Amino acid sequence: MAKDLIVAIELGSSKMTGIAGRKNPDGSISILAVAKEDSTQYIRKGVAYNIERTAQGLSNIVNKLKNTLKTEIAQVYVGIGGQSIHSVKNPVIKELPQDTIVSQEMVNELMDTNRSMVYPDYEILDAITEEYKVGALFQDDPIGIQAEHLEGNFLNVLWRRSFYRNINKSLDNAGIKVAEMYLAPLAMADSVLTEAEKRAGCVLVDLGAETTTVSVYYRDKLRNIAVLPLGSSNITKDLESLQMDETNAEAMKLKYSSAMTNEEDIDVNATLPIGDGRTVSSRLFIEVVEARILEIVENVKYLIPNELTDKLLGGIVLTGGGSNMKNIEKLFREVFGMDKVDKVRIAKTTTLNINKKDSDVILAEDGTTNTILGLLAKGDMNCAGRAISDTLFGEEDENGEHTTITLDPNATTGTSVASQATTTGPATAPAATQTATTGTTAVVEEEKEEENEKEPERPKDTKISRWFGSLKKFGRSLVEPDVNE
Repeated sequence: MAKDLIVAIELGSSKMTGIAGRKNPDGSISILAVAKEDSTQYIRKGVAYNIERTAQGLSNIVNKLKNTLKTEIAQVYVGIGGQSIHSVKNPVIKELPQDTIVSQEMVNELMDTNRSMVYPDYEILDAITEEYKVGALFQDDPIGIQAEHLEGNFLNVLWRRSFYRNINKSLDNAGIKVAEMYLAPLAMADSVLTEAEKRAGCVLVDLGAETTTVSVYYRDKLRNIAVLPLGSSNITKDLESLQMDETNAEAMKLKYSSAMTNEEDIDVNATLPIGDGRTVSSRLFIEVVEARILEIVENVKYLIPNELTDKLLGGIVLTGGGSNMKNIEKLFREVFGMDKVDKVRIAKTTTLNINKKDSDVILAEDGTTNTILGLLAKGDMNCAGRAISDTLFGEEDENGEHTTITLDPNATTGTSVASQATTTGPATAPAATQTATTGTTAVVEEEKEEENEKEPERPKDTKISRWFGSLKKFGRSLVEPDVNE
């Protein structure tokens, strides 16, 4: 068995990302391998709409990781998110006999009742306990308190059942065992938000390619989550309406777009090149970009429950690829200013302790790796399978021992190398070493050229020696004439 490692996969609308890492005794995380696949042809708005192609993408990710690690992958953690994910509050009430002391069993009963809730066409992905109401008081832990009325306030995170099934079918078709499924937005929140921000109240906005996820925290708990089916790719599509192809539109968005532009800074006569010798008015370009990003930010504000708008002392935290747009934080301050929320920061990286020598593997400081790192940090079960060795072939001998001949990794084609035979089994017999040539013909022993020449010592009668003997006889049959002809 290889050393313990954790493997996680994030299914994004623009790309699928796999990562393998190891948690160190000092609390840091070492990144061992990263793999990416373009997912634009089979995942839309975080949802797998083409099951077979999603399965193939998942298989490609796992194969890339195990080829890098030289280790089979036994199981993976999977992060899911995307369109239709939203939260619903659900209070569960239990009336108690007079002078009853609340027990763990009573609390468990409330949790089970909440989990048994049925939402047509939706699956409960996560159930979060917000607080308990014991009598007239709210408590985080009601056990041991005397009461006649016990109420549990839960926040259930839902996802459309058909989307959930598609992901599971894709994983099954890819032959991937799931260690656990996590809500990607919650895993990311744990990796980018500080405890102070969660406690004081904050909004985490993940500006993705096709979706924007809004998570609201207060007093250390998730209070609301919703996914807006709009993202930075919508800006690209809007720019395509200016008669430019998708590649040019995406490149221009990344190079020139800004969430806000002062009127006095706009040159009405300026133009921007859009390829093929054509140009577009700078003012028109600005208007198209700003109209869409303003729509997204205003919808983010709309998704925040009214009762929480005055409890966001921790401010707004932006992440995801869309957070790289110039002046994006200024636009959020302007839109949320009337609610007295002007504290905005951009989370380019996580708060996790990543081993610095491995940081250049994945830590692009643009907010696009925060989710996958959060998923990696959540994992706590070993995902490694057996080690993969560069073996030529392996066989069992008469004693049930397994003998593997391994090519010398330092050898070059066309030169004579010593094949290393390693034996595993109940006995500890010394390994036999044969001489082989890595060309088109394998020669074990030379033919006698003179009768008086001393006969070389023959190898022990094992399956390996018999295999080479059979190969030798086959070679003779090709060059010696048949006496019966």
